[in-house]
Amino acid sequence: MNEKISAIAFIYLLLMNSAAFIAMGVDKSKAKRGAWRIPEKTLFLLSFLGGSIGSLTGMYTFRHKTRHVKFTIGMPLILLFHLAIAGVFLYMQVFGGM
Repeated sequence: MNEKISAIAFIYLLLMNSAAFIAMGVDKSKAKRGAWRIPEKTLFLLSFLGGSIGSLTGMYTFRHKTRHVKFTIGMPLILLFHLAIAGVFLYMQVFGGM
């Protein structure tokens, strides 16, 4: 059962990070053209729901939102939050008999 949950979690995180990365690229492209933009709330939501690595990678790959303090601080904080959660789960699996 643990292998199935791990596989589902991996696929979920892969999809969320891909979506966050793509959203950063699409928003940058739209910004250059002066077109409709993806709301900042949506970019943060994608990051918070598991796409923090994709968001950060997209920010620096596309050089998008890198001058906005709430992004340059907020996105790494979300990643740290995700790493802390992963650390707790790992600790519980190793030492808690989960």
